[in-house]
Amino acid sequence: MERRTFIKSTLAGTAALQVPLILNAKIKGANDRVRVGVIGIRGMGQNHIKSYQALDNVEVAGICDVDQNLFPGVIQQHFTDKHLPRPETYVDMRRMFENPDIDAVSIVTPNHWHALAAIWAIQAGKHVSVEKPCCYNIYEGKKLLEAAEKYNVIVQDGAEQRHNPCSQSAVKFLESGQLGEVYLAKGICFKRRNTIGRFPDGPMQEDQKHPYGNFTISYLSKVDYNMWLGPAPERPFNPNRFHYNWHWNWDYGNGDMGNQGVHEVDIARWGLGVTLPTKISAMGGHFMFSDDQNTPNVLMAMFEFPNPNGQSDKKKMMQFEVRHWYSNREVVLEENSSNSAGYMMSAANNIGNLFFGSKGYLVKNVDEWRTYLGSEGEPGPRGSGLGDNYQNFIDAIRANDPGRISAKIKDGVYSCIVMHLGNISYRLGRSLDFDPEKMEILNDPEANAMMSREEYRAPFVIPDKV
Repeated sequence: MERRTFIKSTLAGTAALQVPLILNAKIKGANDRVRVGVIGIRGMGQNHIKSYQALDNVEVAGICDVDQNLFPGVIQQHFTDKHLPRPETYVDMRRMFENPDIDAVSIVTPNHWHALAAIWAIQAGKHVSVEKPCCYNIYEGKKLLEAAEKYNVIVQDGAEQRHNPCSQSAVKFLESGQLGEVYLAKGICFKRRNTIGRFPDGPMQEDQKHPYGNFTISYLSKVDYNMWLGPAPERPFNPNRFHYNWHWNWDYGNGDMGNQGVHEVDIARWGLGVTLPTKISAMGGHFMFSDDQNTPNVLMAMFEFPNPNGQSDKKKMMQFEVRHWYSNREVVLEENSSNSAGYMMSAANNIGNLFFGSKGYLVKNVDEWRTYLGSEGEPGPRGSGLGDNYQNFIDAIRANDPGRISAKIKDGVYSCIVMHLGNISYRLGRSLDFDPEKMEILNDPEANAMMSREEYRAPFVIPDKV
């Protein structure tokens, strides 16, 4: 199927800010080279670049970032030093979407750009892999899912653990009934995070230091800050609203439950075999530090799901917890053992899942799970293994088969909805009742209003009709 002609718009006026619609992406043959563009290249984006470059017959043909200061170093490290062709560079992602030679894109922007960038790319006929969380809020998730279902492209969610044999075998074990009735799942994100401090609005002064860069006027002259803000409210530049620390600002991020934690929310939901909750209650706070962070660094959220086939009370429970400082190592596979995955468990981090059933419990990290059965906690079945989400994406593109995707966008959106409901409950300081069929919070107009932005900054608006 040939790609439809992409009608280019001029750079002048608001017409330039519309992304034209293309109904079908080019279908690749099994031996065709797949040309990928990576949007967002500062941190995780470089992992995407390296991972695609490691695959057979895949070329990173374009890189995009609002921060042009990054281009020389990234190109040298990942392209010229490896004797690979120099990629095309873009500051505005829409120019990348206009390039008919780009087959697929990886979206590795801040959270507030994920859904809009993905929708624009889908409409432009590109296959899309979008980092977690795939949507900044619930409304954006619904629209992203509509776009993914409407256009003939491959769309992959950033829930990379869905590709791991570890996760897949753990879920199969839970579904087999060997743990009995699984009534409770727990997601844990204990990550040691220091204060981000306070900085005044505007570029940094010569005597100021920031962990993610010295954002002086000369540095900012090569940053398209308007494009960085995108759909978010107009705000003056501040170092703590820029590289990485945007995670801890509600305008752009979703706190640690929407950062690392959404992985564990997804695994908990998958392992429980549930979709969306009916009751949500969360509390927490921002403790110890007086700084620019406005998301919680301690959060405890509870979710109740219907379970028609369960015994007694017909429900299942999910618990999610964030801690930011000293903590116990709750996700431990055995006494005095370290987690083989490295980053998942260390002196600073303890990240993973627990599942509790009538016959025992299962403990899981990113690449290994073990069970402890009976009243004595005797070791039971176990599993392990890592997968490759990048290879999975490319394989699905070559086969033109969305069914090959392990991390489907629908699952990503559902897990994000769970996460967003927890954050809404925390921010309002009250429990919520949710109707999964109507996709609305019951008897709470204020909470329903928080399922979307109060206003999108034109022209970076999520289209009502995708």
